[in-house]
Amino acid sequence: MVKKLLVFILLFGCGLTYAETIKTDVAVIGNNTSAIAAAIQSGRSKVKTLLLLNGPWLEELSLQKMITLNEPHYAPSGIWEEVDKELRDYYKKTPGYDTLSKTLKFEPFAAGAALKRMADSVKMLTSKINVAYTSIEKDGTGWKLEVVIKGEKVTIKAKVLIDGTEDGEMITKAGATLPPDIKTWLEKGASTLYRTSIASGTYDDKGSASVYPKGPVYYIPLSAVAVKDADNLLTLNKAMFPTGANNLTGKIALGQAVGAVGAFCAFFKTTTKKLDVRVIQIELLDFKSSLLYFTDVERADPYYRSIQQIAATGLLKGSKESGGAEAAGSEFSFMPDSAVTTAEIKPVLTEVYSRVFLWLNREQPGEKFTVGNLLSLISEITLTDPNDFKITMQKAWKAQYKFQSDFDLNKAVTRREFAILANQYLNPFARTVDINGAIVN
Repeated sequence: MVKKLLVFILLFGCGLTYAETIKTDVAVIGNNTSAIAAAIQSGRSKVKTLLLLNGPWLEELSLQKMITLNEPHYAPSGIWEEVDKELRDYYKKTPGYDTLSKTLKFEPFAAGAALKRMADSVKMLTSKINVAYTSIEKDGTGWKLEVVIKGEKVTIKAKVLIDGTEDGEMITKAGATLPPDIKTWLEKGASTLYRTSIASGTYDDKGSASVYPKGPVYYIPLSAVAVKDADNLLTLNKAMFPTGANNLTGKIALGQAVGAVGAFCAFFKTTTKKLDVRVIQIELLDFKSSLLYFTDVERADPYYRSIQQIAATGLLKGSKESGGAEAAGSEFSFMPDSAVTTAEIKPVLTEVYSRVFLWLNREQPGEKFTVGNLLSLISEITLTDPNDFKITMQKAWKAQYKFQSDFDLNKAVTRREFAILANQYLNPFARTVDINGAIVN
């Protein structure tokens, strides 16, 4: 009898199926361009990433017939810039498609295919389609998911979970609180919150609320994507976009940004309570993404990054131009050729550099900040001999920096010239800022 019982137990045990367990650094759940961009960036940031799609590949794009991007100053960056290039290459021999203009017209399947090729090329990224989710629970500082893949139960253990669903479905299932919409977030945030921007895009403002920047451009601060009451849970839900936002390019920009945030937590073995703003922003800039969107600065500008970094410090902010039919409701400009005023840069300079207060009292720069003022300021802060530095800059002005103006110490320095030289020699972007954008001394 005992032998028969043992045989029965062995036979019965052989028929049991045990759920497979997959361990990953970052798990991304969702089936839209935002989730896929997040997974691509996370994998590119060299952490093990698992993309779980609750349906076939990019189901949202399969429902559309044609997409036209016709922004007055279309300036793709990051992952979308790669997609843009692939689409133009794909359509360049197709009649009726002008692939040389800024307007981009394409069929959704072509964008989906481009993203698929990009995802497949990322070694640290694995994708699973038609995934059903059964449960979600906290697992230490990470997350444990029970899912069904191809009819088999699978347990997913991830250090970081990115909820890429449109309505924050996983956040709700986890018992956490959905974040407020981006308009509310920005209105209640600190005035320096723009310094923490990780993604930016355009939208039809039409009487938008008075948030920075005041106009047709929105930005997403780092704090907005981390779910407050749940460690290592990040969101990509539609509340992150203002009404009228360009969903496709905006979703990809946000997805790339959140992918970098998730990778940061996994790589440094930390949590969303200890995010480092500048480290994450540098990662995004390294992958050619924009922190703040300007309609008059081309991505092809060799000093595009300098302008991005200076803008993220607040030394020089963008502005909605007044006047002109095209500017109304459509432009947000850095105004690279405009003169820098002492009044606009003084508050941040004195906030960042303790020596500036004495220098300002001694030099008394006029209303417009001159080239001579800037070189004197750099010499003061970097403890460089002023005469030697002037000689160096006179030689490098056109030869190295390719500035169009003549070297003239009395000339008002342009915003582009200031951004390039201040970024290189003063490097205010290196100063640590907290999650609200305040400079940490």
